[in-house]
Amino acid sequence: MSSSRVALFAVPLAAGLLCATAVPAAAAPHEARPGASLTCRGHGVDPGALVRHRAETVIHAPLRTVWRLQADVEGWPSWQAPVRSAERLDGGPLRAGSAFRWTAPVPPNPATPATSLRITSTVEQLRAGSCIRWTGPADGEGLHIDGVHVWNFTEVEGGVRVGTEETHTGPQVDANVPMATELLRQGLDAWLRDLKAAAEALAGEGPC
Repeated sequence: MSSSRVALFAVPLAAGLLCATAVPAAAAPHEARPGASLTCRGHGVDPGALVRHRAETVIHAPLRTVWRLQADVEGWPSWQAPVRSAERLDGGPLRAGSAFRWTAPVPPNPATPATSLRITSTVEQLRAGSCIRWTGPADGEGLHIDGVHVWNFTEVEGGVRVGTEETHTGPQVDANVPMATELLRQGLDAWLRDLKAAAEALAGEGPC
């Protein structure tokens, strides 16, 4: 699943593909304030999962640009280095029922050796330009994760607020919840930073 990295998205990215300089602190993603979980068409993350994180950022680019980058799954490797490959298993616009396979490396950590996650994600709910929710397993050497990932896109003054929330379950992540949660946080923050950098560069408003 998106969505993940030891989370479906647990590989931090030192710098965005489109920027040579570090992301300014003011532009960094931040943890969303506590509140109701994100949903798409009434469905959210796994309520029973011990490993979870939620974050958001504001992207200074048109909604159509942000959405196009996120919905073009096969284009992910061009703007986020942790995604080594991405393949749609169906054709046409991303929609409920769409499935895709992608791979991402996981560095060695106290729970598992260095490995490559093979992730199969299925879009369960989608509202074009508004939200996506996907689920699916991620497998690597000594590691299995079941993930649920929700994305929300909301137009605000000057751009788009992008919120993301993800949960992970599995024997390895459940065995060390603090570590798995921190890795998930790093992965989601990296995804948001990369999406922001790519979208703002395309819009001609980014720091690159």
